Amino acid sequence: MSLCVSRRVRVYAVACLLCALAWPGRASIVDFSKGLLAYVENRWGSQAITRLLVWQRLVRDNPATGPNGLALANGFFNQVPYVTDLQNWQVNDYWATPTEMLGSYGADCEDYAIAKYFTLKDLGIPASQLRITYVRALTLGESHMVLAYYPTPDADPLILDNLRGDIRPASERPDLEPVYSFNDDDLWTASGTSRKGGASNVRLWRDLLQKIAAEQRM
Repeated sequence: MSLCVSRRVRVYAVACLLCALAWPGRASIVDFSKGLLAYVENRWGSQAITRLLVWQRLVRDNPATGPNGLALANGFFNQVPYVTDLQNWQVNDYWATPTEMLGSYGADCEDYAIAKYFTLKDLGIPASQLRITYVRALTLGESHMVLAYYPTPDADPLILDNLRGDIRPASERPDLEPVYSFNDDDLWTASGTSRKGGASNVRLWRDLLQKIAAEQRM
């Protein structure tokens, strides 16, 4: 699903907006309030609203997609241009919410992984099968972040990465060296040792969740 904005898409976005404000379903990260949409438009312009509503339709048109949504989420968010945190947010390390990512239309590695994580949860994949994974990108010689999907707890996970369009098992990504991973509940070290509730110790993750909660209260 393209993020490009055309006259036809703008008309579609207006219809989506009316649907968004009346949507009676379960709580979701794409349940945008009037206040949030007004804030996004004021900060980033009307095209940012269109991008949010295209994301909303992606989720709502594919309920309970589960693992079939991996390519959908990966391809959608990988369209967003890569922009460093310093360029986009004037700080060295900033974890943007998916709304901020699509609003600003720029992202770095952690933003892609985070947006895919929340989207796949809305598409029916349990958080227990998803891990936001901090790695060392060996070919780049720098830190990097990807999203890993585990069909079963001991499976070779599938890696969703903004550096490449295809989704491959971790065993086929020797260029990535795991450091640690986490989801809503737990944190894992590179050795596989888990710490129940350990994600709460990741400061930027705590800050991100607070920002998402604030967006949902607008």
